[in-house]
Amino acid sequence: MILAKVVGTVVASQKEPSMDGLKFLTLQQVDIEGKAKGGFVIAADAMGAGAGEMVLYASGSSARQTKVTENRPCDAVVMAIVDNWEIDGKLKYKKGRDD
Repeated sequence: MILAKVVGTVVASQKEPSMDGLKFLTLQQVDIEGKAKGGFVIAADAMGAGAGEMVLYASGSSARQTKVTENRPCDAVVMAIVDNWEIDGKLKYKKGRDD
């Protein structure tokens, strides 16, 4: 699983029919401090995530193991919306907190 922030959406009116009904999100990978790192990925959304939310996503064959993406040609899927995380007892991120 990889931490990322939802930074946008992708709309594709023409796509493989098995992908119909999926929402696609643009994700920016983040480090453990919540700072942008690495690249971007387009992921199918299995959780109803929205812009600005921190999420966990899976890629590769794991992306096809959610109820939403089963038997679909997905390479990345948002499978959790993050509420908070801490490292060594210190809160690094809490949903809804601006700092």
